[in-house]
Amino acid sequence: QVQLVESGGGLVQPGGSLRLSCAASGSIFRIYGMGWYRQAPGKQRELVAVITSGGSTNYADSVKDRFTISRDNAKKTVYLQMNSLKPEDTAVYYCNADIRSVAASVPVGYWGQGTQVTVSS
Repeated sequence: QVQLVESGGGLVQPGGSLRLSCAASGSIFRIYGMGWYRQAPGKQRELVAVITSGGSTNYADSVKDRFTISRDNAKKTVYLQMNSLKPEDTAVYYCNADIRSVAASVPVGYWGQGTQVTVSS
């Protein structure tokens, strides 16, 4: 079994910072792309940032220059550093990763359980 477990969400004031972490565990053969998505109440889930196994990144326009995605391949962990947070960043943040398990011949997309980020004064 493969699992993604997120941590680091919480309540922060506008202009503040948070760092999210997502650790993969289980019978993992290889991890490919990893990313963060978010879903605000009444809205569809949207991409926030993604990072390839080689370290190339891509961001939603709404978070460019404020958020930074990174990964530690040895720790099987992806991070999202969020600075200059705005109330409109309030959402449940989900980790996603394309992972090939030991028992599989192709990678499968896995999701974490989500972590709440609330930006409010």
